[in-house]
Amino acid sequence: MSEILELIAAAALDPAAYQAEFERQAATEPGPDADAETREHWEFTGLNLHRTNRIARTWRPSAELAALLARLPGPQTWLAVTEPWCGDSAQCLPCIAALAAARDDIDLRLVLRDAHPEIMDRYLTNGSRSIPILVGLDAAGTELFRWGPRPAAAQDVVVAARAEGLAKPDVLERLHLFYGRNRGQALDAEFVAVFAAVAGGGRA
Repeated sequence: MSEILELIAAAALDPAAYQAEFERQAATEPGPDADAETREHWEFTGLNLHRTNRIARTWRPSAELAALLARLPGPQTWLAVTEPWCGDSAQCLPCIAALAAARDDIDLRLVLRDAHPEIMDRYLTNGSRSIPILVGLDAAGTELFRWGPRPAAAQDVVVAARAEGLAKPDVLERLHLFYGRNRGQALDAEFVAVFAAVAGGGRA
């Protein structure tokens, strides 16, 4: 087994275990001595649990994406690096989980970023520990594709909001407004491109 597959086997959660951890964190209010970041993360986690559950109930891939998913070579392991407090993860991972669940030979495994820097630091974005990151691996542990931390259209929204000088809460509000209106279409289109490259025998 390759080193990365060994790390995943030792550290990662399956989707049911991740959902249970998500719910546990959302239900566990920080103590009175918690710092501001810890409390903020807890508040985000509760919001994100509602977002995740709603998207999981309603999102479906386009016909084009479903057809490309069916053509992917298997088996594969999909590694998702995430955290329950991450808003982009809440908007994107339910879609990714639905894609993985549609194939019996795709094993989605989720790793908590802050608990496992030895995995996170393999997949930095411009030197940053940005999440979510999704990595597709074949049975030998060879990387087939990498995606994240958010659709390019969502990143454009963030860049524009910051250029306007908006404060972080306002940037996040605009970002989630984009996600709500877009309904996963930007993510769908990006995975069409990713899966087309992999199904064609290349690396995305």
